[in-house]
Amino acid sequence: MGLSLVIAVAMLVAGLTVLRPWLNPHEHPWRFIFFWFACAWETLLVLLLALLDLLLVRAQARAAKKAIREEFSTAAASDSPGAADQIEQA
Repeated sequence: MGLSLVIAVAMLVAGLTVLRPWLNPHEHPWRFIFFWFACAWETLLVLLLALLDLLLVRAQARAAKKAIREEFSTAAASDSPGAADQIEQA
């Protein structure tokens, strides 16, 4: 993901500075369209990967919170005075 971000920024900077004469839309329209389409595609890829990463981190945090909650609830149930009676009745 970091590499894609570097590529997208490098393409943007190069397209606006160094490659400007090479990407003249009046002289080379297809080159211009292809380059900026590739730059937009790379940028969209970075955005979608960042969104996927955000969703994965949220899912992992939710799973960790659930595991901690279950661990503490079982520990609290086993530490309570009537826990042995409740387990035998079940």
